[in-house]
Parts: sequence; structure tokens; C-alpha cells
Amino acid sequence: MTRSCNCFNMSWMLHLPTSAGAFSKDTLLDLSVKWTFQETSPPKYLHYDPTTSRQLMCAQCPPGTYVKQHCTASSQTECAPCSDEYYADDWNSNEECQYCNVVCKELQFEKEECSSTHNRVCECIEGRHLELEFCLKHTECPPGFGVAQRGTPESDTVCERCPEGYFSNETSNTAACQKHTNCSALGFKMVRKGDATCDNVCQGEKTDKSDQQCEIDVTLCEEAFFRFAVPTKLTPNWLNMLMESLPGERVDEDIIERIKQRHGRQEQTFHLLKLWKQQNKNHNMVKNIIQGIDLCENSVLKHIGHLNLTFEQLNILMENFPGKKVGKEEIERILKMCKSPQQVLKLLNMWRIKNRDQDTIKGLTYGLKHLKTYHFPKTTIQGLRKVVKFIHSLTMYKLYQKLFLEMLGNQIHLVKVRRV
Repeated sequence: MTRSCNCFNMSWMLHLPTSAGAFSKDTLLDLSVKWTFQETSPPKYLHYDPTTSRQLMCAQCPPGTYVKQHCTASSQTECAPCSDEYYADDWNSNEECQYCNVVCKELQFEKEECSSTHNRVCECIEGRHLELEFCLKHTECPPGFGVAQRGTPESDTVCERCPEGYFSNETSNTAACQKHTNCSALGFKMVRKGDATCDNVCQGEKTDKSDQQCEIDVTLCEEAFFRFAVPTKLTPNWLNMLMESLPGERVDEDIIERIKQRHGRQEQTFHLLKLWKQQNKNHNMVKNIIQGIDLCENSVLKHIGHLNLTFEQLNILMENFPGKKVGKEEIERILKMCKSPQQVLKLLNMWRIKNRDQDTIKGLTYGLKHLKTYHFPKTTIQGLRKVVKFIHSLTMYKLYQKLFLEMLGNQIHLVKVRRV
């Protein structure tokens, strides 16, 4: 008695070609495992056998293959693997595979290559989304609106109007609305109430609009001073331990918790020390720190004040930094917002924010190593190197040591000794 073609067995696999394009043992094993979970036998299709004039139920071919020979009353379906640039994405009874017809267009990249089991997959480059076969730029939310949902390669940015108590003073496709600064929590008096497009202005803060737009959250010199006070390895309660060690008025605990939620470990310390500095600016020790930071910043400005870098030069500089880059659009916006020499300092500040706990001076040192190949102006390279050298100088180190070791006492000193 002849065996019916309806019965399931694995013998059809033996008919697969043994050429270079054939499946590997791993692929066959993978397919057999998939069957175990999908069903007890491969799907069937109806085929008319012209030799016997009978209709037969033939086993379909698995993904990545096509029907080379239909089954007969005495033989199983014979499958063959798809050739290059062809695919079959499902069980099928086709006598040929489908051609990989997707071609990546302008402003797209190949996310997945064409394979025997699927067509080529293209995706819009970062900052753009697909709409009617075109990769359009993600919408930027204007001032007064924040990003409720960031754009993806498939969808546009979703903007929302800033609710009461929140603001956005920039045009951005990434920034959400920010909460208005609580002046009283910082120990300041509010001199101008904020709205949907600007923050509350606290007593003692800068009110000039252009200064606010180009504001640097933690300056290069503040970072250098504050980084000295931060150990390499931070304990979970480091921020609270630091706060207890600082003289003068303490920063509110709610603000500390907010800092913890928004920033990386070392960034938390930078922002805490900056708030403490603002809150205790009349304290004698803090006055000394402010004077030291001002001295540092005046020296930095001397070294870069004459550079007047172009957009192309700033872009080359940022491209040679490690980690996440500051994009061209951001550089253009900084050129409009900031005056020279604040432009370079703002870019360095933005790079640090994008890369969280990365050391800005180390990033700058890394970038400077590659600028010679771009025929970068020697005066620019020299000016930036002088900044690095000054912040790493013995004079600056002694100033950090004098101010912070006196201020924080033995606790920070012991941390420094352990680190050495």
C-alpha cells in the first residue's frame, strides 16, 4: 500500500540542493523548531498532477525557499532556497521567490539588508520621519510649546502647549516644557512672573533676554572647580553627604530630589553646588569661590576671545568630539543666540549635557588631536589648548585645593587621599 502524500514527514528536506546557496544545518534546525511550535505538519496547498489527473495536497515550502518541484503521488514537494536578492517571507507554494524591490531613497538608510526571508527595510535618518514616501524633518515645537512625544522614523513630533506653571523658551523637537523656577525655594524673591514662553525671574538673576537664551548651566570653570570635589566612585548617598558638609543655608530637599531625577551622578553634584553657590553668595567662603571662578573665566575668555570661529569650524570641532555630537542645527541656533566667544563655551556646555557625566576638558583634548588634518587655524588650536592647559595648571589646582578642602574639611580630603 502506497503512503499518502497527506502524511507529514521531514523527507522533503532531503531534496534541498547541496549547493553554496543551500541552508545550513542551523537553519534547518531552526525551521524544524518553528514547526514544533506552529503546527504538527507544514501547511498544504492543492496541486493538480497532470500525469495522474489527480488533485494532491502538497506540503508548502518554508520561508526562504520556493517550490522547485510539486509533489506527486509518490514523492514529496521539493523546495530550493531563494537566490541572492530574492526572498520568501512565509510558507508558500510559489514556483519562484519574490524580488527584493525596496530601494532606500534619499535621506534613508538600510536598516535591514535583503535576505532570503524578508525584503530590504529602509528607515529615515535621525531627525526625520516617513510621510508619503518622503523623509520629512521632525516638527520643531515653538516657544510656548513643548514636546509631548518625540518623533520617530515613522511618526512626527507631537507638540503640546505648556500648561500653567511650565514654560519653553526655545524652538526644539526634543525639549519638553520645563517647570517655572521656584524662587522662594532658592531663597530669592520673584521679580518677574514667568509665562508659557519664559521662566520666572528671581532676584539677582540676569534679566537680559539674549543672556538668558545663551545661558550656560554649568560653566567650564565651574565644572573644573566642582569636579575637583567629586570622587570618581560615588556612593548612593553622596549628594546628601555633600549637602550636610557645605556651610551656610542648605538647598531644599525637594530640589535635591528633582536634581537626582533629572541628571547623572556627577551632574547632580555640579547642579547642587551651583544652587548652593547662588543661595549662599554672601557667605565669606562662597565669595572666595565666586572670585576664584571669575578669575578662571576671565583667563579662559582671554584665550578664546579673539577666535571668532565660523559655522564650518565649529561644526568640525564638534564632529571630532567623542560620544554624542552637537548637531548642525544646534550649532546654527547657538551662533544666532550667543556672541563670540560664548559660542564655543555654549557648545562645550551642550556636549557635556548630551554626554551626561563626561569630562568636557577631556572631550576638548580629544577633539584637538584631530584638528590638524582639517587645516584648522593654528591660532584657534593654540587658544583652545591654552584653555586646557590653564584649567589643568598647578595654579588652578592649588586654588581648587585651597577653596574646597577648607570648605568641606576632612571628609572630602579623605576621599581625595583614597583616590590617589
